[in-house]
Amino acid sequence: MNRHVDVRHLGLACLCAAVFAASIAPAVASAQESEPSAAPKKKAVQRARGTVKMLDNIFKQTIVMVTDKYVHDESDFAAGSAAVLLFKNISESGDNKVRLIDATGDPYEIENVAKDDFEKAGIKKLKAGAEGHEQVVTIDGKPFLRSLTPVPVVMQKCVMCHSHYADAKKGEPIGAISYTVAIE
Repeated sequence: MNRHVDVRHLGLACLCAAVFAASIAPAVASAQESEPSAAPKKKAVQRARGTVKMLDNIFKQTIVMVTDKYVHDESDFAAGSAAVLLFKNISESGDNKVRLIDATGDPYEIENVAKDDFEKAGIKKLKAGAEGHEQVVTIDGKPFLRSLTPVPVVMQKCVMCHSHYADAKKGEPIGAISYTVAIE
């Protein structure tokens, strides 16, 4: 498939989501992850959950909007590809870590697979019907919430670029978004 990128087609919402996400959490360095040495306060974990919920809503609504408004045939730049690029840029900026992960076993891009035990366990739980998966971890001595949320097929246009989604049952996760958010 011909994948061209026209920044105008990424939509203002993608830009707003990127700016917003890049501004709300402190830097997360690539570092050794471990179980938290001291449990963070419950209210702080709740705030991190709220941040994940807000980002998840923004990102998923953006993907749906871009697909609906700008994806018309197989040659258009897929909204999922735009999301992968957006998430990569956000993660590389050091503010939040976010990734799109395949849950079908047949990823659109090979790097969009579960990479660690947390993501692998989360995909299994989501496929079994869980609404999400989370864990509090410590990275460089600081607490973070890792969270995985399901991504179901929500419109027929998804099948245009992902024909293997055609048989997915309504609500079945075909992917997930993996978040790492600071607990403050």
